[in-house]
Amino acid sequence: MKQLDLFPITTKIENNELTIAGHNLRELAEEYKTPLYVYDRATLDSTVASYKHALASSYGTHASVTYAGKAFLCTAIAQWTQLHGLTLDCTGEGEIHIALNAKVKPKNILVHGVNKSDADLKSAIKHAGTIVVDNLSELERITQLFTIHSSLNIWLRLLPGVTVSTHHAHTQTGHHESKFGMTHEEILEATKFCKENNLPLNGIHFHQGSNFRDPEPLIPAIELALDTAKEIGFENEWHFCPGGGWGVAYHEDELPHPSIEHYVKGVCEAVIEGCEKRKLSLPHLHLEPGRSLVARAGVAIYRLGAVKKRENKTWVLVDGGMADNPRYAMYGARYSCLAVAGVTEERSEVISVAGPYCESGDVIFEDLPMSKLKTNDLIAVPVSGAYHLSMASNYNGARKPAVLMLEEGKAKLIQKRESLDDLIKRDLSL
Repeated sequence: MKQLDLFPITTKIENNELTIAGHNLRELAEEYKTPLYVYDRATLDSTVASYKHALASSYGTHASVTYAGKAFLCTAIAQWTQLHGLTLDCTGEGEIHIALNAKVKPKNILVHGVNKSDADLKSAIKHAGTIVVDNLSELERITQLFTIHSSLNIWLRLLPGVTVSTHHAHTQTGHHESKFGMTHEEILEATKFCKENNLPLNGIHFHQGSNFRDPEPLIPAIELALDTAKEIGFENEWHFCPGGGWGVAYHEDELPHPSIEHYVKGVCEAVIEGCEKRKLSLPHLHLEPGRSLVARAGVAIYRLGAVKKRENKTWVLVDGGMADNPRYAMYGARYSCLAVAGVTEERSEVISVAGPYCESGDVIFEDLPMSKLKTNDLIAVPVSGAYHLSMASNYNGARKPAVLMLEEGKAKLIQKRESLDDLIKRDLSL
């Protein structure tokens, strides 16, 4: 069954029901209620191992992996990143606070942000090992807050003016009109400012887009970044991050999953050859594969309520949707699905699945062949590990779902379901 290749690597069909890491999804849904998110630890660990092996093979030991917290971050995930020695990319003081709760060491915290507040910068200077500076005014504010200490790195974010191919413009970040980063000229001005103000500049970063499958468009951006590094005058110990955003398959039409080895090898070869050509020392190379580390590991489980037939369309309404997964509403993301029970039954109907919220865009997927479903049945939506829960909301009073980490013989609750009282914790009376 092709759809199984979208699910975590421990997924099996046992007695015609889906299991992950030996856990029956129907039984988990009964115990923890729905909507429910589960993460497969084996898939997480395997994907990290693939990145590390590919980097070691193509670049050597002077390379590392950064986990982009924006994909999904909670205390347990932050702790997991440290078990694998990953750098944790935090956007602002909120994610830094989660990292600190997980006891992530400053050297392993990297801080991004396109418009960091003073509070973000203060937290970054106090708790992080690296700040990626997005603009010139940010540098000026850093000088007002900064006390030099030897462990802090400052990198500059380059706007390369080159995009990668993604399925929607909202997931492209490197084009000339993007809000992110600095132009080549602004980078040189920022370099001068750092030198004049004794700021510890030792790296350059760029990012071109998210969920792309072809590394070729990275090459001209890497070339521009290395030209810039040469002009800056980086020598022995410097850092280079050509972003991340490597894709995963969300729908069976997109299988197989894009090759991690192909992506890593293409980046490494471009950096090595580019440095040799410019007589630049090899930098410490950082990759930021947030989505492709966690997306496949996560599965969303929903319970069916009503079924509505509208001319040629059949709507199946479930108890979750855009409040826990806004990706369809934001940029038309495609998904697949399997029934939790009766998995092997004939996919004889074409259905569209939507949630309970008061928006026409509250859709999970449309026009997917499925087996016949009825009220109270459960469905499992794969590749739900990235950019679902991190963008979840309380729209219509929705409460964010429980999250489990699954291992063989162990189902660990890593985020509790929000309660009714959680919805009013911040409220004050008139």
